[in-house]
Amino acid sequence: MRHILAGLLMGTALLSAQSANVKRMDEAAAVFKEVMEISDKAIPQRLLDKSECAVVVPGLKKGAFIIGAKFGRGFLSCRKKSGTGWGPPAAVRVEGGSVGFQLGGSETDVIMLVMNERGVQRLLQSKFTVGADASAAAGPVGRTATAETDAMMTAEILTWSRSRGLFAGVSLQGATLRQDEEVNKEMYGKPMTNADIVKNEPAQPASAAQLLSLLNKYSSRQIK
Repeated sequence: MRHILAGLLMGTALLSAQSANVKRMDEAAAVFKEVMEISDKAIPQRLLDKSECAVVVPGLKKGAFIIGAKFGRGFLSCRKKSGTGWGPPAAVRVEGGSVGFQLGGSETDVIMLVMNERGVQRLLQSKFTVGADASAAAGPVGRTATAETDAMMTAEILTWSRSRGLFAGVSLQGATLRQDEEVNKEMYGKPMTNADIVKNEPAQPASAAQLLSLLNKYSSRQIK
């Protein structure tokens, strides 16, 4: 009886975790869609087209228990090696850092674009610190924004945030991004690092269909 009860509890916990991951994936897709539909204030098209990877963290939270603490979970997707679109998602956690909630609110959606191969290599490490291990800049807004400043032309990562409906570039200096292997295992049914997912391109989980469809829709980068 004890074994049966333990099995039922483990099964319930697994289903609950999977449900939470599906919900978070849906929220990430909704955040990206809503941001890209902001009239004249979306992520500039040319930057999205140029990017190698995208990271979406819905509902990054300010921690009340530790002054200045931030925590959030989200997903990244990188371009497929074949150039035919965006690859299967991998899970990330964002912790700490001077996220700078300039827009107010206790929760902030965050979007990051990784702009070059050096940034991709940083992103696929087990963890890295924005601004220390990888150069970063607050991303510009507006479909026709030129973003021709030195920082934006050389930054490995461009970052934006949305809080209470307002969307703007944001500083993520000092924030740590870690791969979330627990969520990866739940999505793919076996242990996988973010590098494994990006390089080996396993079949995407059904829950990721909407997010990847939106990335493909809004990026007009030519197929290689």
